[in-house]
Amino acid sequence: MGNQVEKLTHLSYKEVPTADPTGVDRDDGPRIGVSYIFSNDDEDVEPQPPPQGLDGGALSDSGDRPSLPPPQPYDPRQHEVECSVFYRDECIYQKSFAPGSAALSTYTPENLLNKCSPGDLVEFVSQAQYPHWAVYVGNFQVVHLHRLEVSNSFLTDASQGRRGRVVNDLYRYKPLSPSAVVRNALAHVGAKERELSWRNSESFAAWCRYGKREFKIGGELRIGKQPYRLQIQLSAQRSHTLEFQSLEDLIMEKRRNDQIGRAAVLQELATHLHPAEPDEGDSDAARTTPSPLRPPALGSEEENGESAVH
Repeated sequence: MGNQVEKLTHLSYKEVPTADPTGVDRDDGPRIGVSYIFSNDDEDVEPQPPPQGLDGGALSDSGDRPSLPPPQPYDPRQHEVECSVFYRDECIYQKSFAPGSAALSTYTPENLLNKCSPGDLVEFVSQAQYPHWAVYVGNFQVVHLHRLEVSNSFLTDASQGRRGRVVNDLYRYKPLSPSAVVRNALAHVGAKERELSWRNSESFAAWCRYGKREFKIGGELRIGKQPYRLQIQLSAQRSHTLEFQSLEDLIMEKRRNDQIGRAAVLQELATHLHPAEPDEGDSDAARTTPSPLRPPALGSEEENGESAVH
């Protein structure tokens, strides 16, 4: 196959992450063919409050009458996409609204504090925004990757007013001990920009809890077959499957779906992917294989910087 091209996120090979500090999933040898991508992930744009009139009410574009009514309360069943992630034949992640599945109910930041224990993963959600993940470390505080820096914040501040939930059960990997999860998170407080080894808040928080290098930038080979599958549930009987070479790439697509919302995802699939109607006796999942290293659109949450090849 010849030499594989590497894309580096760091200034030199010495800065390239090769192992987790916890000793989990150590490398057995050189990681030939690993793709490292420059990425300025700035996923959380703080919502700007609408301009207000003298009486405190929001103004319309004309400035002289009230604007549209406030949005409806966040409903996960309406806005979120049911999906499962498979590594070969093993299900490693599942978001489902079926009875008995992991609870997806959301809470105000103040009420969420009563449900958190050190080492828990917390997800803040809001319509038309990328979900924001954090690690609860105790004393009302979380550690999270935000605006290209790992920060230690109060949970209520990190939420930016969004509702949240504990999401320990979405990924099905075996977690580290709560104390190890907290240590992983606190050890990286202050890391920023080129010191970072994670593309977004979800990858950072998940790495802290599970210690798996697959969550890191360039943590896996991107050659050969595509072992990861993202199965999007279209209806009770139908699903659509996308295939990826790495968990990192799959998470980027999954988060994009979270941001645009369920209706837009279903419309996109219907318009552009045209999943074929299954014949009788065939599998009910239509499958699409995106091109390797499929990048998101420039300016998206997952990759705002350009890639560079060295």
